[in-house]
Amino acid sequence: MTVAVKLCVFASGLFLLAGMGLGILKYRGMMRSAEHRAPTYIDIAHRAALLYSFAALVLAKLAEFSPYSNVVTVTAAAVPLFYFALTIIGYTKLGLQGREETQFSERTFITTWFMYALIAGEIGGVAVLLWGFTQTQLFG
Repeated sequence: MTVAVKLCVFASGLFLLAGMGLGILKYRGMMRSAEHRAPTYIDIAHRAALLYSFAALVLAKLAEFSPYSNVVTVTAAAVPLFYFALTIIGYTKLGLQGREETQFSERTFITTWFMYALIAGEIGGVAVLLWGFTQTQLFG
């Protein structure tokens, strides 16, 4: 197993574990609320963590077939994983703060430049890995 694949599988496990922990916070919020609803951003963080755990496994499989050097493959995998983690952390922070309105209701560094970097990093990393898979498995 390559370093990139190990990194992706490890991140997948961490995201899954985070999702389970956030599920506890979600349950606690639902039980404390008169409407039996979890705080909005805790709910979002819970779902994001679970979805990112599976996305990390897709990255692992794509990285497995990468024709690129270890540095390129690890970087292409690590960048989306890094942004996945930051996103989960950000949603969790907003949830623990009790924020209910969308974070995009005001322009900040995070809602502008961070989002541009996130978009480029996530799409770029996946595109590199997908292109490597395409080269080795479809055209190779």
